[in-house]
Amino acid sequence: MMNYIWGALILISIVCAACTGHMQQLSDAVLTGAGDAVELVVSLLGMMCLWSGLMKIADAGGLTALLAKALSPVMRRLFPDYPAESPAIRAICMNITANLLGLGNAATPMGIAAMKEMEKSNPQKGTANNSMVMFVVINTASLQLFPTMMIVQRARHGAASPFDILPAVWIVSVLALLVGVLTAKALESKSALYAARARRKGRRAHG
Repeated sequence: MMNYIWGALILISIVCAACTGHMQQLSDAVLTGAGDAVELVVSLLGMMCLWSGLMKIADAGGLTALLAKALSPVMRRLFPDYPAESPAIRAICMNITANLLGLGNAATPMGIAAMKEMEKSNPQKGTANNSMVMFVVINTASLQLFPTMMIVQRARHGAASPFDILPAVWIVSVLALLVGVLTAKALESKSALYAARARRKGRRAHG
């Protein structure tokens, strides 16, 4: 699906540039964009290696298990389908930790691992259950205490105080998380209500 989306975006850009007479600007943007991408990857490489390595050490040292235990009261409410010591919960905790540190790229493989673990015990294979939907909501809201990527980007582009965005990031992250979780829970309750009504109607029809 993503290949189709990117292909459509590229095609639309070429058509718009051709229709508006901006083909030269498009060519320049392609060349400079490729160079900027390489510079961005190199500038983020050190920070990514550092935090990814620290998270691997934390997992091997049992910090992930401690985090899962500390978060177990919250995890039981958000992910009632999985026990606190399950591999799925451990992967979710790793993902949340990476997001707290602002390591979106490092959080992605952990999020994929969590979804795979949750799918193993999913009674309806190929269909997201409530816990999987909740995890996507939390992962998308991405509560961040230390937005590493954004700070590195601001420092790279010459910001006088790269850390001055922290209060705004905290407020926005918390609000996004609260709205997302409350909305998911409300829709979950509504879905359960509809399912119960459908079951009652089915029993009446067969009765």
